[in-house]
Amino acid sequence: MENKNAWEKYPEGEAKQQIMDFAENYRRFISECKTERECVREFEKRARKAGFAELKDLIAEGRQLSAGDKIYVNNMGKAMALFIIGREDLETGMNILGAHIDSPRLDIKQVPLYEDTEMAMLDTHYYGGVKKYQWVALPLALHGVFAKTDGTVVPVNIGDKPNDPVFGVSDLLIHLANDQMEKKASKAIDGEKLDVLIGSIPFKTEDEKESAKETVKKNILRILKETYGVEEEDFLSAEIEVVPAGEARDYGFDRSMVMGYGHDDRVCAYPSFEAMLKVSNPKKTCVCLLVDKEEIGSVGATGMHSRFFEDSVAELLYLMGRDSDLAVRRAMRNSKVLSSDVSAAYDPNYPEVMEKRNAAYFGKGLVFNKYTGSRGKSGSNDANAEYMAAIRHILDERHVTYQTSELGKVDQGGGGTIAYILANYGMQVIDSGVAVLNMHAPWEIISKVDLYEALQGYVAFLEEI
Repeated sequence: MENKNAWEKYPEGEAKQQIMDFAENYRRFISECKTERECVREFEKRARKAGFAELKDLIAEGRQLSAGDKIYVNNMGKAMALFIIGREDLETGMNILGAHIDSPRLDIKQVPLYEDTEMAMLDTHYYGGVKKYQWVALPLALHGVFAKTDGTVVPVNIGDKPNDPVFGVSDLLIHLANDQMEKKASKAIDGEKLDVLIGSIPFKTEDEKESAKETVKKNILRILKETYGVEEEDFLSAEIEVVPAGEARDYGFDRSMVMGYGHDDRVCAYPSFEAMLKVSNPKKTCVCLLVDKEEIGSVGATGMHSRFFEDSVAELLYLMGRDSDLAVRRAMRNSKVLSSDVSAAYDPNYPEVMEKRNAAYFGKGLVFNKYTGSRGKSGSNDANAEYMAAIRHILDERHVTYQTSELGKVDQGGGGTIAYILANYGMQVIDSGVAVLNMHAPWEIISKVDLYEALQGYVAFLEEI
């Protein structure tokens, strides 16, 4: 069974240009939104422009909801949910697109700033599954916030504007790396050595004794004070993420691909959000669920294991005149979900880890993983055959190009998504998304036509199932 290349559906002209235009808008988005906070801020701005109202405002007004209403929930600035109320009763279930907006990175520790041999450094802790050796000797940027004790929150974004300085983690020169080169790749770079170099000019004072103590660190603190109005103690309540510096770029002579940071999983989050903007007056209530912390187990108040989504559904039902736990449980149980997360693309450089008949390929469209997990499907949501058949019917009706895949050969590893968490409510859930090369590397690659087919597939799911 061979899937056709989706590019064949789009000859030169307007149809192909739509793919390129959508990919260009996405390229700009991931170039500007490199953290979950930045994603929520941008999505919220776009949602309000599209007529979505914030749930807390509707609660304050005591407004009664009706079909066609558009609502969003901002969860602590790092996760969000968007709803379009359908014509059918909410208890009959929702059509949910669930993606995550966090990505692997380095996080600055709470007490990070130190000086060593007149070099100022920031101590880090890596976030998510990374190959540590990929994060050395490349330009890095700092994105995040300082939360001060007076209640103000100061945004930080330095390293991505054309005239910004960049930062980085140093690596050993090849001439002195004999011992390092003998280590396994997983041990070549220690996690505690992923410290970021941020300055080397000493701060001079008239007091010679005072000027002799950590002068480079003092100079960095002076710059931080002048630029952001923060003190060293403000690192205690900061969230600063270290991410690759620079814009996402077109990839390949034919510009058929995009190389960028954070495709996992913003390449699914972006078309999920855009699909919501294309839906009006749906039969079922449509939902776009964008969550945090997936890369570390979906934990915490902004991860999928929290009850913020369930609570939001309860609030919607309350505004419909129903204050019933049973109604919430029915609405959740009767829902259908595409857990929109990326899949590993077949890499001709590493064919040994893939089984060709059950691998995802660039250009073959939206990817469905009936199951994920590892070691005999451990930790997997294994979708029902009937649900997969219903999805196939919808996509075939809309002429959406799609493919099925596993995450590598049986004994090579594996992975998971938020699918199993939503399945705990009794929902029908299947993993779907876009194939990615270099997954979890600082720079990942996707196919533009796969991104476009994901958009078409997500719209079809919201409108038809």
